[in-house]
Amino acid sequence: MDGQRAIPGSIDEYIAAQPAKSRAILRRIRRTIARAAPAAHETISYRMPAFTLNGVLVYFAAFKAHIGLYPPLRGDARLQKELAPYAGAKGNLRLPLDEPMPYALIARLVKRRVQQNLDKAARRPGKKR
Repeated sequence: MDGQRAIPGSIDEYIAAQPAKSRAILRRIRRTIARAAPAAHETISYRMPAFTLNGVLVYFAAFKAHIGLYPPLRGDARLQKELAPYAGAKGNLRLPLDEPMPYALIARLVKRRVQQNLDKAARRPGKKR
């Protein structure tokens, strides 16, 4: 991703602008996230596809050799251990394009993020319980 590219208006536009080898993977990641978080909304943020539900659940982006997933997961030691082989330097996940994509693990990550966002929203002042 460089500064010369136009900002995509939708996830469809983002995926269409990616190299052919990444498009099918990105489409499947999108479907995986949508199934794991059916109430979430799709958007483009920071020039990346994102899903939101009471805040950002996850961003994803294509790079030359991997798919990046953001933000990092916190507060679930077991899931963090499973995600550790994909951990990037800044807490993001780097899913190599030359290895099988861990779609089931992505789904579990998104479901956990949904629960974290819902829990956080329920704790906000003024929120009816």
